[in-house]
Amino acid sequence: MAVIQKPGEAKSFVLRNATITLAVIWAAFVVAALLLLGVGAYGIVVPVAGLILVVVCSRIGLFNSIGLKWASWEIDKADLLVVAAFFLADVALFKVAFGVFGTGQVAGLFVFFGLGMLVGVVGPLVYIAWIRHRSLSSIGIGLHNIRSTAALAVVFGAVQFLVTLWGYQLPAPVDWIPLLLMSLTVGFLEAVFFRGFVQGTLERPIGVAPAVVAAAALYSLYHFGYGMGPSDMLFLFGLGVVYTVAYRITGNVLAIWPLLTPIGGFFSQLKAGEMTGQLPWTSMLGFADVLAVIAVAIWLTARHERRQRARTATIKLEAAS
Repeated sequence: MAVIQKPGEAKSFVLRNATITLAVIWAAFVVAALLLLGVGAYGIVVPVAGLILVVVCSRIGLFNSIGLKWASWEIDKADLLVVAAFFLADVALFKVAFGVFGTGQVAGLFVFFGLGMLVGVVGPLVYIAWIRHRSLSSIGIGLHNIRSTAALAVVFGAVQFLVTLWGYQLPAPVDWIPLLLMSLTVGFLEAVFFRGFVQGTLERPIGVAPAVVAAAALYSLYHFGYGMGPSDMLFLFGLGVVYTVAYRITGNVLAIWPLLTPIGGFFSQLKAGEMTGQLPWTSMLGFADVLAVIAVAIWLTARHERRQRARTATIKLEAAS
């Protein structure tokens, strides 16, 4: 017996199926890219594979099925200027922290490092929510798509752990616990700034695919502030593509933080060894302070957003009465 669907029901069915199909395809891409972390020319192989997948998805109509604007050109000059300003400020602050002070002068390093992290999170919060009056969810903060986000977070985090930390011999606790907290703090900055703010803001005028590439490129270049060279940045461009895609599947930063990106950053720090044993136990207080300030800023912004919605609803009711 055939089931006849109404036009609205059929459209909803197609939209849901296309959304699920795209999520599965790109989640598989992220998992495959993580499993290939040790492959040479990673910064070239992964973006090219992603581009091919974009073309395939476009040709078979998956993007059109969900009304996804995967490429466009409608520039918002204010957004671009703010993205550029915050990016340059962050790179400059990190360059001073690591290039001028370094681990030999921990106090100076922490001051500029902390300022960079605050600028990279609090700055976008103020611009997006308080100035442009957009929602926190537009930069990936919230509980939207939480079930699919949680599932992907566990899968991506588990794969990242297996590829990097499984079987890895950790040093003494004092050498790795402060590094772990630093990785969590920096990971949140990178999730909100590069994925939520940069990627989300650029996606509005130029579309999904160019925004993914731009966010990955800026993520790579931002490591200039850490003193990294061109070969490292090329690898980080490929990794940036993976992280931006992982975020974009649900548009929630919880898909990549606190598991996927902090695990990767933690392993990188351990492997490099430059900061292992350089951070005292007291450094954890600095990272905790930064996270606390960020948490308060998010809470205040969420409260402001709720009040704005309530005020708008009241105005509409008064206009209708």
